[in-house]
Amino acid sequence: MDLTLLWKTVLIGIVEGLTEFLPVSSTGHIILAEEVLDFQGPPGKVFEIVIQLGAILAICVLYRVKIWSTVVGVLKREERAVRFAGAVVIAFLPAAVIGVAAHKYIKLLLGSPIVVAVALIVGGIAILVIERYAERPRTKSLDDIGFRTALVVGICQCLAMIPGVSRSGSTIMAARAIRVDRATAAEFSFFLAIPTMLGATVYDLYSNWSTLDWHGGGLIAIGFGAAFVSALFVVHPFVRFISRHGFGAFAWYRIAIGALALVLLLMR
Repeated sequence: MDLTLLWKTVLIGIVEGLTEFLPVSSTGHIILAEEVLDFQGPPGKVFEIVIQLGAILAICVLYRVKIWSTVVGVLKREERAVRFAGAVVIAFLPAAVIGVAAHKYIKLLLGSPIVVAVALIVGGIAILVIERYAERPRTKSLDDIGFRTALVVGICQCLAMIPGVSRSGSTIMAARAIRVDRATAAEFSFFLAIPTMLGATVYDLYSNWSTLDWHGGGLIAIGFGAAFVSALFVVHPFVRFISRHGFGAFAWYRIAIGALALVLLLMR
């Protein structure tokens, strides 16, 4: 295997794992990273689709106790578990419906590096505004998230179909705007990512099956592993950081990286 291609694959996987659950847009970073590195993975976007599952697997490992207790609680019809599972399902539904109807067209029209750069800047400004004006939190536990809150978060998740907006960013900030505390908003976004990204991955694979090339299976496996390991190391430190310091650093990072990317793209 070409060593240059190997390290590019590892780097792209690390970028996916590090950014998937941060409010900085993993899709946007992947698009920009592939552009900068001139990365050519297997045709049909199978690499980009599958490595997301590495990050999802990391969430399943890190939050296995909560996931298992929820599954058992739902089977036993425990009110708290049923409420939490119902909130995740309700938050997932808007993206499922709109994603099937419009996902292909949104990707076709908006999947350019320039759109990503602009979305990063605009999203960073939005985070700063919400952090500045968000009221004192009323919801401080995953089990306290109501169905109305879940629906608002789910509707806002649809904004992430625009590359560069950030799925985690749109869901976390929506929760913050309706008075969910930072750590709870972030962790609800993590759990919402499981059905959302699994569903998106299955749908993408189904829609693009005829164009997928699995001959680069080694590259796919390496990218998957890199995404999994890097996500394992970033999730809990991220929650601790935002609990103490908020999201301002991520907002300024988005603005800086978006501005830099926009300048470089326009200068080419």
